[in-house]
Amino acid sequence: MRKAYEFPRYRTPGSDRRRLGSVSRAKAVSVREPAGRNPGRGVPAFVRRIAKPGAFQAQFGVARSYGQKSHDRYALQYQPGLDSELSPSWREFIQELHAQPYRDFLCRTYGLGARERFVLSMHWHFAPNGASVSPHTDARHKIGSHIFYLNTPEDWDASWGGQTLVLDDGGRLSAHARHVESLKKVAASEILGNRSFMFKRTEHSWHSVDPIVCPPAHMRKVFIVVVNRVNLQVLWRRLRGKDPDGYPLYVRPAAVPAAAG
Repeated sequence: MRKAYEFPRYRTPGSDRRRLGSVSRAKAVSVREPAGRNPGRGVPAFVRRIAKPGAFQAQFGVARSYGQKSHDRYALQYQPGLDSELSPSWREFIQELHAQPYRDFLCRTYGLGARERFVLSMHWHFAPNGASVSPHTDARHKIGSHIFYLNTPEDWDASWGGQTLVLDDGGRLSAHARHVESLKKVAASEILGNRSFMFKRTEHSWHSVDPIVCPPAHMRKVFIVVVNRVNLQVLWRRLRGKDPDGYPLYVRPAAVPAAAG
């Protein structure tokens, strides 16, 4: 049975794997489907069938640590209790992400040893006109992130923005520096054509998204898989019934305006 989505099949081309290990600051790689497949086919319907209307939470004007600007968006954090809310295609996709082939792919890509423990967290972010992601390096418990871009040429123009920008601090800034004006843009992800984007978290893995400029009826849509190291913080959160990102587990999402989906 042909799947309702056509995202990268857990492979990193050799040239991209070399790039992942050769970028000294923000280690990143863009991955695409194997040649011969139809990039993006079936994705629009896949996106529309994420979950029932009202599942997303509005996160606007939320204060962030270290003086960062609010990352305005509609968000949906995956947790096991959400499965009944998801469409069958998304349930199948998430099952694949939890399966051994994808975990093996992550180990190869991030160079993880057989004894290194990690746990995944996942979320959807839908961002409207004017939204942005301020420069940051991610929390230290994160090994890396795999971003799946859900927009297609039918609902998004690359000139509207939405690319994940890789920034270089020249090795000068601390991971949570407040003054980041000196950061240099060294790469940008490709968000159309059935692309996904991976990066490895380091003390200098600065990345951001410039303010989006799109019509009101459109949103930047991404699904992010975060690879988390099992450290004391992650274990403590789990004991308190929270996922590695600090969100409650096994809680049904609150109803918010259906426009988020």
